[in-house]
Amino acid sequence: MVYASHFPALFSEAEGYGWSPVESTLDWSRMIAAVNNEVGRLNGIYQRMLDNSKVEVFRGHGKLVDPHTIDLGDSFAPGVRTVTSDKVLIAVGGKPIKPEFPGAEHTLISDAMFHLPEQPKRFVVLGGGYIGVEFACILRGMGSEVTQILRGDKILRGFDEDLRTEIQTGMEKHGIRVIPNLKDIAITKTEAGLQLTVKTDTEEAIVADAVSLAAVGRKPNLENLGLENTKVEMVNGAIAVNPFSQTAEENIYAVGDCTDRMNLTPVAINEGRAFSDTHFGNKSRQMSYENIPTAIFSNPQAATVGLTEAEAITQYGEDAIKIYRSKFRSMYYVLPEKDEKTLMKLIVHLESDRVLGAHMVGDHAAEIMQGVAIALKMGATKANFDATVGIHPSSAEEFVTMR
Repeated sequence: MVYASHFPALFSEAEGYGWSPVESTLDWSRMIAAVNNEVGRLNGIYQRMLDNSKVEVFRGHGKLVDPHTIDLGDSFAPGVRTVTSDKVLIAVGGKPIKPEFPGAEHTLISDAMFHLPEQPKRFVVLGGGYIGVEFACILRGMGSEVTQILRGDKILRGFDEDLRTEIQTGMEKHGIRVIPNLKDIAITKTEAGLQLTVKTDTEEAIVADAVSLAAVGRKPNLENLGLENTKVEMVNGAIAVNPFSQTAEENIYAVGDCTDRMNLTPVAINEGRAFSDTHFGNKSRQMSYENIPTAIFSNPQAATVGLTEAEAITQYGEDAIKIYRSKFRSMYYVLPEKDEKTLMKLIVHLESDRVLGAHMVGDHAAEIMQGVAIALKMGATKANFDATVGIHPSSAEEFVTMR
């Protein structure tokens, strides 16, 4: 869906390079069908991998009745009621949070966005998390009128301040209306659409075709798992585990979003691999959470690895770090005459010269940051960055030319 949302801008930018104007419209149902067909194809691949590995799959709701026994319910053939195991790994993930307020029943959770029969022409996102930011940018790129409503003053709480500011500025430049400092909200269904009563310092009414709660957050999906029949402990609604993903019940382990450590798909996969290596691969290891890169597939796109400026100041002190920052228009946007900016930022520890954090807003940020993440994982210094010859002309070379 992110890729699909980029084409209108590409059509427009092509004119700056001499291409004739393109008139094109989006077939929403065809796009949604293509997306879900690809998801189905990928699921089929995973199922074949399980089959080829002789993994037996029981499709249903499992519930622990004791630390070694799982009740499968009534969804299987007679005689297949329970499964017993020496080790149990819980990997049930998370689910979107749906807060209570008047009219909340008219809102969509993030999963529903992939099954909407029609494109919402007037779209509202509640909250400022990265999933909501991404959906706001997707729908705006496809031509919808988009409003994003925040409880705070800025999107993407927890990310570097420069990154947050630059993305939000870019989103607003692309036509997304951002309403900060929400105090109260109510939704009613009318013939004209969903009417939102939004209270900040003032009160206004907004009419939308769809309202998404994609950005309000997620929580571990732990209902009715029978955890009370074990010694598994909970912390802030998540399963508590040690560095080896082991719970307080010595034979039960948990990985992924149900542990609420760092809720990213590659992290969950790596946690699972570390568990498998340790218990079945004769290679005991722990998952490292230091310098994990991540991206926000917004428009403009962003990516980050390592410490934010605020985190570096808290950890080392303001006088112990140096900030390198560059903001420019990439060559690509010169001929289309578009005011699209790229931001790059390095946070350096003065005493060791080690790069503590790298942040980028701009085209291909995720692709570029993956390589930068390797450097940070290896403990690269600013001198190492400076000694690296840049690939010219590219935006990425700015990371090795900042002085």
